[in-house]
Amino acid sequence: MRKLLMLMCVTALGASMLFGCGKNEEKEKVTSTKKVEKVEEEPVKVEETKEGMARSYLTGEWVDEKLMETRPVAVMLNNIKQGCPQSGIANAGVVYEAPVEGGITRLMGIFEDYEGLDKIGSIRSCRTYYLYYALEFDAIYVHCGQAKFALDLLGQDFVNDLDSLKAEASTVFFKTTDRVAPHNTYASGASILAGIDYKNYDRSFSKDYEGHYLFNKDDEKDIELTNGEDAVIVKPGYVNNFPYFEYNADEGLYYRYQFDDKQIDERTNEQLKVKNILFQYSGISYYDNTQYLNIDTTSGGAGKYITDGKAIDITWKKDSEYGVTHYYNEDGEEIQLNQGKTWVCIIDKDALSRVEIAAAAS
Repeated sequence: MRKLLMLMCVTALGASMLFGCGKNEEKEKVTSTKKVEKVEEEPVKVEETKEGMARSYLTGEWVDEKLMETRPVAVMLNNIKQGCPQSGIANAGVVYEAPVEGGITRLMGIFEDYEGLDKIGSIRSCRTYYLYYALEFDAIYVHCGQAKFALDLLGQDFVNDLDSLKAEASTVFFKTTDRVAPHNTYASGASILAGIDYKNYDRSFSKDYEGHYLFNKDDEKDIELTNGEDAVIVKPGYVNNFPYFEYNADEGLYYRYQFDDKQIDERTNEQLKVKNILFQYSGISYYDNTQYLNIDTTSGGAGKYITDGKAIDITWKKDSEYGVTHYYNEDGEEIQLNQGKTWVCIIDKDALSRVEIAAAAS
């Protein structure tokens, strides 16, 4: 009997220890379980829209949405001294400058808001590379004739142009008496629109067109080139008009000079000024041992992006022969331009010794 009682006590004690351990283990499991914190995802920023407004493809600024329903026009502009000052150029959202024969430069203004302009010009002839640049903006190209080397490209179905040597001449162009030929041919916004209708061109953008530049969408604050070099005086190094830009810190804009004077718009008598400058270094050769330049628009290369008193090194690459040029910083990221007008200087990659970017006037 005593043995039986002892056996029962031992069994009860063992069971008690067994269940006690189980509870402790369970308690340990519960206490060792870590609390999982809920990670809140940052909300995706959606840009606010403005009623009746849209972002400009040319400047990144808010403009009347109706302007963004119509393709821009790219107008070839005279830039020798006898052809200055130009009329209407201040309305261009983007200006291209490149050398032509004899060391002079020619300009191409790209306009989206031009309907009210009574005088644009004076207008000069086409060069092949300018037409390539115009196609990057899905623009209708306005010119007075061309170098013969541009004829093949001008004849392509996807090129829409208005030419003073063709049937649309009397609809689009007019001549003035204040300058001698060939520096006296002009068009107006209304006459260009009439020419577009005369040629039955589509005023709407191509369905696959998505714009050219990436723009800073912050309407209050510019993107700062904090690691850039100081760029108060900017000289592209052209040898005929000797142009330069000078930074105005109060306005955050670059003022344009050439021929030892301010470059102005004849219509407003105001000096030209832009927010952004792009230097696009390009290979340049000659057509068939002639004086006509053949500028490489597709191979890519180096360059500079200049804004708000600073400049950084960039590279440029093109989507395709007729595609858009993109600009990248040293980290390989596509740059965002600050909102405003842009001046693109096409510069011979073998003449960079003439380029000057300085912290102050010398």
